[in-house]
Amino acid sequence: MALGGLLVIVCVLGYAYGAVRLGDRVQVLAVARSVAAGQTLTAADLKQVSAAQDPGVQLIPAAQAEQVVGRTAVVPLLPGTLLMPSLVGEAAFPPPGKVAASLALKPGQYPQGLSTGARVAVYVSATGAGGNGQAAPAPSSGSSTAGSSAPARLAAVVLGVDLAGDGQGATVITLLLDASDGPKLAAAPAGGVVLMQTAPGGA
Repeated sequence: MALGGLLVIVCVLGYAYGAVRLGDRVQVLAVARSVAAGQTLTAADLKQVSAAQDPGVQLIPAAQAEQVVGRTAVVPLLPGTLLMPSLVGEAAFPPPGKVAASLALKPGQYPQGLSTGARVAVYVSATGAGGNGQAAPAPSSGSSTAGSSAPARLAAVVLGVDLAGDGQGATVITLLLDASDGPKLAAAPAGGVVLMQTAPGGA
């Protein structure tokens, strides 16, 4: 009888704890489908989800959906991402100090499966493609190439990947990078750009 009474008390306490935890959950806004950086958010891009309240994380309540529609995504947004005020902004894009650039790249100049939101290292060669039209190879860690001829390394974020490309077998990839790196990328010769996907921290 004593053990039975104890079991009842434990069950009641467990139910009460679960009820309190569920009571802390609120309806917030999340991303329903992929949204490119700079794209205007529509009602179809948003969905309501239940999330636990956390004083350290500022989420956008579902009741504010009308205030979010019409604003733009500051960064690429993936489905399921919980929206925060820092992820949406006004119509101005790209952000100050950044530029957006599109490149037509052939297979071998970018990793397969590259998607929106990925961080990449952009290697810009001064020599471009070889005589056979192939892309310039990316630098190896053991290369002894002189510093003056080594490819420049730029950091960027993928804003979009257009597999339809330019109609000539190339994929058009749009990047967001520092404005100071824009001239280096613009001066790259044909076939002189290679993308390598990096870890989220940029390593």
